Amino acid sequence: MKKRYFAIASLLLATTLLGACGSTGAKSKEESNVKVEETGMPIVKETLKMSMMAPGGQTEWDDMASAQALEKLTGIDFDYITPPSTDFRAKLNLAFASDELPDVIFGAGGDLTAAMQTDYGSQGILLPLEDLIEDYAPNLNKVLEENPDFRKSITAPDGHIYSLPRLYPEETSNPLYISPLWYNGDWMEALGIKELPKTTNELYTLLKRFKEEDPNGNGKQDEIPLSDGNKLLIIRHWLLPAFGMKIWGIEEVDGVVRFAPSTENYKEYLTFMNRLYSDGLLDKEVFSQSAEQFQGNTETNKVGLFGAYASYMATGKMPEEAITDPMFQQLTSDIQDTPLAPGHPRVSSGTFAITHKCKSPEAAMRWADYLYTDEGADLMSKGPEGTFWEYETNDAGDKVRVYKGENLQKMEEDRGKVGMDYGLVVPGLANDNQPNAVKAQVNDPDTSVWNEFSQKEVIEKVMPYAEVPFPIVFMTKDESDKIAANATDITTYVEQMEAKFITGVESLDNWDNYTKTLDSMGLDEYISVYQQAYDRWEKAE
Repeated sequence: MKKRYFAIASLLLATTLLGACGSTGAKSKEESNVKVEETGMPIVKETLKMSMMAPGGQTEWDDMASAQALEKLTGIDFDYITPPSTDFRAKLNLAFASDELPDVIFGAGGDLTAAMQTDYGSQGILLPLEDLIEDYAPNLNKVLEENPDFRKSITAPDGHIYSLPRLYPEETSNPLYISPLWYNGDWMEALGIKELPKTTNELYTLLKRFKEEDPNGNGKQDEIPLSDGNKLLIIRHWLLPAFGMKIWGIEEVDGVVRFAPSTENYKEYLTFMNRLYSDGLLDKEVFSQSAEQFQGNTETNKVGLFGAYASYMATGKMPEEAITDPMFQQLTSDIQDTPLAPGHPRVSSGTFAITHKCKSPEAAMRWADYLYTDEGADLMSKGPEGTFWEYETNDAGDKVRVYKGENLQKMEEDRGKVGMDYGLVVPGLANDNQPNAVKAQVNDPDTSVWNEFSQKEVIEKVMPYAEVPFPIVFMTKDESDKIAANATDITTYVEQMEAKFITGVESLDNWDNYTKTLDSMGLDEYISVYQQAYDRWEKAE
């Protein structure tokens, strides 16, 4: 889960790129001599052979149960070209350079940048997809029509779409792209606390009580009021909004782009965090401890407020017991009088592209559109019954999906031998409700109680206040080069100085020197490039 949310967090912070403009049309219906069924399965009645290039994993895709099932269902027989993920970018670039391209490119993600999409699209090497979406992708088209910002974020300035997205609709996907903070419910009960903090001052008071009033009841002052197993990744994410910031980086506020770590708001955040650290309320090991050290503390009831995808994953409680651990409530402060939360941009690009070598763009689009259904996503991820999973009846008499293997520690690894989406961002709709989830064992605890609880917490405590920090935008080659020239130095410096300011190694009296150093690194140009890209995105229809 950590990898997943880190990945989902990196996607927000990354920008997409854009090259030269231009346009060519996809093959028309008349040009394609393949008979494509407009609805239903199979997509083609006579087997259609095509090729697909994707980052490879531990299993040959021809041997994957999901790939075999999709071939049987759709009538499309792919020849899979799957170099190792570590070599995929180089192999993809070579394929473009030599024009030895597959029919479709799948799961490329950041290896198929927007610069590549638009550049190769302008040359007719990648086909524009908007007409194909309208004619052959009813499932995806419906979502795009209902969410105009999705379409804006996958459309290049030349008006074409060159790659299909993975989308995160509000009704099926969790808006959290980083794990939440959870209060230790047992400690709250021990101290008789009925209401969660709503301000930074109230949070400070509660953390101080955690430190001083022995809420774990062992007679020792070994409590750690606030901790994070990922340095400050999760804590920072949820405390920055209390000081009027949505993200630790580039954000947009009322149409104006700014770099949050250079603002006075950020100085107020650092001041608060330094106070927590100095008073022993923030884990002294937060910048250096391993994930295992953090887990050891949460499992032994030593932490009062902590980050985790689900609280029971950190504490070791059973899911149904963990519903007493309340999710962090968004705070206000002296400089932020209304609650604020960072929202998910809900778009990932680069998941599916069709090249000019494609024998039937229409068939390829229909194949991809099936992944935007629950049935298609489920088949691609878990394979058909009898491969990775099978139906069993539990003690309650319910028919449930159960992992077919014997070594539970290898359950996810075994799914990677079956599911084409393993380790990839693929076209489709994210669905965190996990329909048709596969249990490790037939009588495993039912997590539905926890899922209902956590979803309710998100709906009440995050969604009313969520704002997207910065949309997914296209950038020109020139813009991306300017960003690349400064991004690493700026990010590294900010990260180093955050730790120094919070621990007191560097006094906040030196704040002006900090901002001057950022200016000398080209921060103004850095911000202006993002402003230009945002303005272009905002004007798009």
